[in-house]
Amino acid sequence: MSVTVLPPQPANGSGPAKIVYILYLIGLVFGLTAIIGLIIAYVYRSDAPDWLRSHYHFQIRTFWIGLLYLFIGGLLTPVLIGYFVLLFATLWLIIRCITGLKQLGNGAPLTNPHRWLL
Repeated sequence: MSVTVLPPQPANGSGPAKIVYILYLIGLVFGLTAIIGLIIAYVYRSDAPDWLRSHYHFQIRTFWIGLLYLFIGGLLTPVLIGYFVLLFATLWLIIRCITGLKQLGNGAPLTNPHRWLL
């Protein structure tokens, strides 16, 4: 008789949200993972409880605002200020993901998922 052991799943259903944050961080190196994370956030958003929905909303906004920062930084690289914009965007993404992971680990909603900065 064979016993299959499944990895533990978070009791509060926050597993996909945690994966999205991790995919965004990996996306700093491999951009495609950020797009996968965005798709996951859109898919799980509608069925999530309110506290978790705030994380998905925050993640979706993080992707689109980050893409805007990336576009602006790319446009401004010929005048050198674009490199500072890209550095800011990278740090901004890391801080947002760490903040989200911390709140997610506490089982708490994000207090203001609509904010632009942190």
